Amino acid sequence: MSPANEPSFRESVDLMFNRAVAIMDLPPGLEEKIRVCNATYTVRFGVRLRGQIHTFTGYRSVHSEHMEPVKGGIRFATAVNQDEVEALAALMTYKCALVETPFGGSKGGLCIDPREWDEHELELITRRFAYELVKRDLIHPAQNVPAPDMGTGEREMAWIADQFARMNTTDINSRACVTGKPLNAGGIAGRVEATGRGVQYALREFFRHPEDVKKANLSGSLDGKRVIVQGLGNVGYHAAKFLQQEDGAIVTGIIERDGALFNPDGLDVEAVHAWLAKHGGVAGFPDATHTAEGAAVLEEDCDILIPAALEAVITLDNAARIKAPLIIEAANGPVTAGADEVLRKKGTIIIPDMYANAGGVTVSYFEWVKNLSHIRFGRMQRRQEEARHQLVVDELERLDRYLGDAWTLRPEFKDKYLRGADELELVRSGLDDTMRTAYQSMREVWHDRDDVDDLRVAAYLVAIDRVAASYRAKGL
Repeated sequence: MSPANEPSFRESVDLMFNRAVAIMDLPPGLEEKIRVCNATYTVRFGVRLRGQIHTFTGYRSVHSEHMEPVKGGIRFATAVNQDEVEALAALMTYKCALVETPFGGSKGGLCIDPREWDEHELELITRRFAYELVKRDLIHPAQNVPAPDMGTGEREMAWIADQFARMNTTDINSRACVTGKPLNAGGIAGRVEATGRGVQYALREFFRHPEDVKKANLSGSLDGKRVIVQGLGNVGYHAAKFLQQEDGAIVTGIIERDGALFNPDGLDVEAVHAWLAKHGGVAGFPDATHTAEGAAVLEEDCDILIPAALEAVITLDNAARIKAPLIIEAANGPVTAGADEVLRKKGTIIIPDMYANAGGVTVSYFEWVKNLSHIRFGRMQRRQEEARHQLVVDELERLDRYLGDAWTLRPEFKDKYLRGADELELVRSGLDDTMRTAYQSMREVWHDRDDVDDLRVAAYLVAIDRVAASYRAKGL
C-alpha cells in the first residue's frame, strides 16, 4: 500500500495519464472520454460451503470500448477493491493500444484468499462468480474476455470457460470467452510463460540500442548483468529463468513473502523456485543469505531491478535508496507516481509496466484468434515448410558430394533448418515481434520529442494517440 503522503494506485495512473495528455493536442471532451472508466459492476453472491452460506464480493470493470471485445485479467486477492480494478482496467486499455492488440481495457477481481479454500470449494466459488458475470455479458467472446492474474491460473480459466459453455450450449466460439486456459481446454502453447518471456524480450530490445543502454549508465549486452527479482510467481520466475539460462544474466537477489535471498555470485533460479514450491517460502534455502526484511534487498546494488509482484513496492519511502540504474516493471504499478518522479530525477531508466508486462495480453490475443479460427497454429503450413526446406538441403548435399571434403553440411544445421515451426515457436516469434515493434514506437517518441524525457510518458503518448484515433474513427 502507498504511504499516506503519496497518491493511491488509481491516482498514480491518473497522474501519469495527465503528464502525457498535458503535452498532447486532444479536445477536452475526448481527453475525458479516454480517461474515465466506462462501467464497473459489483457483484455479491453466496455459496454454501462447510455447512453455511459464505458471501463473496467481486468486480468487473470496463474502462474503454473503443475496440471490442475488452480484455483484462481476473485476480483473486483479499485486497481487491473497486479503485484497484478500475486502475488496472485503465492500464489494460493503454497496454492493448501500445502493443496493437485489438481490445479495449477491462479488469476483474474477487475478494478472496484462494489459499483458504480447497480445490473443490474454489471451483464452486469461481463458477458462481463466472455465472454472475456471464449472465450480464461481462464474459463473452465478442464483448469481454478475461485472463489469469494474481491468484488465478489455467485451472480457474478452464472452470470459467466450462461455465460459459454450459450457459451458452450452441455458441461454437465459447472457448474464446476467456484466455489462459490449459492446452487441453483450448489454450495455446507458451501462454503460461508469456508475461515473463515478454519481460525478457523487452530487455533484449532495450539492449539492442546502445544509446538507450548508455542512458541507464550501462554498457554491453544482458550477459553478466546483475538482476534482482521481487516476486518469484509466474511472471518473476519465468523472467528470471529465461534471463539466466538464455541471456547470461546473474540473478543475485530474489525477494518473496517471507524475506529475500541474496548471493552476489548468483542464485540458481530453478532451485529457488523448487524450494519455494516445497516449503512455501525462501527461508532456509542453502547457498544464499536470507534476509527477513525482504524489501531491503530492493535497495541492493544491481544492474536491473525487476519488481514482479504487487503494485506500490517502490514508493517515496524507498525510491531515493534504489541503486538499480534500470528498472523494468514486470508487475502492474510497482512504482508509485511519487517514486517515479524521484527516480527520474536520479536518472534511473524505467521500462514501464504497460509495455514490459504486455506479453500476457499479446499471447492471450493469439489464443483468442486460435479459438475463433478453431485450428492450431502451424497445422496448415509446418510440413509444407519442411518440404520446401528439404529441397534446399537436397541441393546443398548434391553440392557436398561434388565438392568432397572441401565443404560439408553440419548435421545440427540440417536438423534445425528442416524442422518447421510448431505452435510454441510461432507464439514466441509473434511475441518477440510485438515487443520489438512496441518498444520502437515508444523509443521514437522518447528520442524525437524534446518534451518527453522518459519511456513511461512515451508509452502513454503512443497508447492514448491510438485510442483517440479509434474514437475519432467511430465519429466521436
